[in-house]
Amino acid sequence: MTDAAAAPAPTRALVTLRPYRPSDADDLYDVCVRTADAGGDARGQYASDRLVGDLFALPYATLEPDLAFVVDDGSRVVGYVVGTAETPRFVERYRDEWIPAIAGRYPSAPAELTDDAASDDVMHYLHEHPERLLVPELAPYPAHLHIDLLPGFQGQGVGRRLLETFASAAADAGADAVHVGMVTANSGARPFYDALGFHVIDVPDAGPLTYLGRATRP
Repeated sequence: MTDAAAAPAPTRALVTLRPYRPSDADDLYDVCVRTADAGGDARGQYASDRLVGDLFALPYATLEPDLAFVVDDGSRVVGYVVGTAETPRFVERYRDEWIPAIAGRYPSAPAELTDDAASDDVMHYLHEHPERLLVPELAPYPAHLHIDLLPGFQGQGVGRRLLETFASAAADAGADAVHVGMVTANSGARPFYDALGFHVIDVPDAGPLTYLGRATRP
């Protein structure tokens, strides 16, 4: 009897990391919604699958293109990092430029949120209130980012490359530290940030988020 052939080792995906292009917008929307449920697929959870992208991805890619980078597998974008080097300035531009640019795309946000607010109400509220990003405890970490990668491309060092590329660009833009608001329920993401030198920032009443921060340069 001969020994069974050993199973072939999994093939690492061949990808390219490059700057964002406006033609990547549809892929950013897709990656964003497919990773928006604590790292899982959120398609069908909101009135529009593009809502989360219009909140967490496209405003940054549009207003801060020099800090937007994507992972391209040769046929489409499968991951991205976007953000800003100066959160207060981004909030101003979001209100002055982004909200008017998408006026009428979604229903108006409720004046305030209640404990039993529907998910769409929560998202609409967040979309029209960028000042939520101005958390006093985060002031020493002026840059912030959003990073998403489709599951089939995780665990291969691609996310690390994305994040370090953003951190270097943010440092060149004048930010000496960066923060990220990680959904606490997304427990699978925490080891990724820990391995990249992030630490917890103590923010009272942080809601569903855990805030993490680090220097932009080692």
